[in-house]
Amino acid sequence: MQELTPITVAYGDGIGPEIMDATLRIIMAAGAKIKPEVIEIGEKVYLRGNPAGIDDSAWESLRRTKVFLKAPITTPQGGGFKSLNVTTRKMLGLYANVRPCVSYAPYVDTKHPVMDVVIIRENEEDLYAGIEHQQTPEVVQCIKIITRPGTEKIIRYAFEYARQYGRKKVTCFTKDNIMKQTDGLFHKVFDEIGAEYPEIEKEHWIVDIGAAKLADTPEAFDVVVLPNLYGDILSDVAAQIAGSVGLAGSANIGEEVAMFEAIHGSAPRRAGQNLANPSGLLLGAVQMLVHIGQGDIAEKVHNAWLKTLEDGIHTYDIFKEGVSTQKVGTKEFADAVIERLGQKPSKLKAVDYSNAKKTIQVKLKPAQPVKMETIGVDLFLHCNDRNAEKLGKAIEQIKQNELHLTMITNRGVKVYPNGLPETFCTDHWRCRFKGNGSPVSYQDIIELQRKVTEAGFQIIKTENLCTIDGVDAFSTGQGA
Repeated sequence: MQELTPITVAYGDGIGPEIMDATLRIIMAAGAKIKPEVIEIGEKVYLRGNPAGIDDSAWESLRRTKVFLKAPITTPQGGGFKSLNVTTRKMLGLYANVRPCVSYAPYVDTKHPVMDVVIIRENEEDLYAGIEHQQTPEVVQCIKIITRPGTEKIIRYAFEYARQYGRKKVTCFTKDNIMKQTDGLFHKVFDEIGAEYPEIEKEHWIVDIGAAKLADTPEAFDVVVLPNLYGDILSDVAAQIAGSVGLAGSANIGEEVAMFEAIHGSAPRRAGQNLANPSGLLLGAVQMLVHIGQGDIAEKVHNAWLKTLEDGIHTYDIFKEGVSTQKVGTKEFADAVIERLGQKPSKLKAVDYSNAKKTIQVKLKPAQPVKMETIGVDLFLHCNDRNAEKLGKAIEQIKQNELHLTMITNRGVKVYPNGLPETFCTDHWRCRFKGNGSPVSYQDIIELQRKVTEAGFQIIKTENLCTIDGVDAFSTGQGA
């Protein structure tokens, strides 16, 4: 007899308890070998005074079972309450968000009846690192973090996923024509790792035109891998154009722990009415069953769900006269899926998880030694005087050994020397100092900062300018 796999379960808020009940009933009826441990998260925990929405005892369960099936929660309005999803993903290292977006035409309305796309989104970095500062009265900054190890993990996961599930193509979306350092690194690592998978087609799209293509012709894509922000936006777009965000399940995969959920919210207005569609959470549970090595049960559940859709037994959100045969509530929908366990759809494509017999593991390559040298510094200043020429003349007088002013930018646009009077400026200025091309010392940078401060200027931020193996590792500003 197969040993039961412990999992941590959270019933959540709003419609969460209803759809969790339905989901667990279905997968248990299918023979899932699981042992649920229930924790409390969400609104009640927030309102007890815990700004994270999760207690220490819940963390203990999650770290022990390493599998989390989570219903939607309600985050109270107002400041001071942290996103539980973001907290969980970061604390537990859930680096990969995996969201299949499949159309179920003609049983669910869609303009894209043959869509079958998997969005794989980096989950921890990018602008979602949450590093923000008010730098001047007029300027707020959010730092975009892209790391080589974080990028390598998500890219390699995407290719391993494609290989395990028989997918033919992996597409990368970035905006590296503008963000040449951050998105440029993501694209570069995609090309490097893609070369290790010769049997899989590779392509790269700039994210704006790629998003337009995805929305218009999703059948052109198979697996799509993206940095965090683009992935967050486009996974919702893909789910919606497939038919409904309400039908999409999601997996959040880490090296040790994994979380499975629906992507929709807690819908408190629908709570307690036996109306909610449990499909999103159920499909998240299907991903969970595959993850814990119960792919045969996952296949049975998924095919029974497809057969239920095909038979026209639909909840209110997807019910359509002439297509649907019966409008049912949450409990009745679960009953219908259970009745069809062991059956397969005849018109929709049946699923086959026979090849998904192992959890996808990725291994990072050892870091390679590089030669990193500092050749200059950007000093960011707060100055209310909008006269770039006046500021430039004053700053130009300040030098430290070989370090001298090469340009000033405002919002990334060069305004000195040879700026244009039409350029609009704020109170936030980047002053770039470089030497003669040879390395500069930290002592020279500190001495330069002292001189700039003594001249009456307020330094709000400093960024060293470095080379990696002789190549500039910083953005230029109109050539400087």
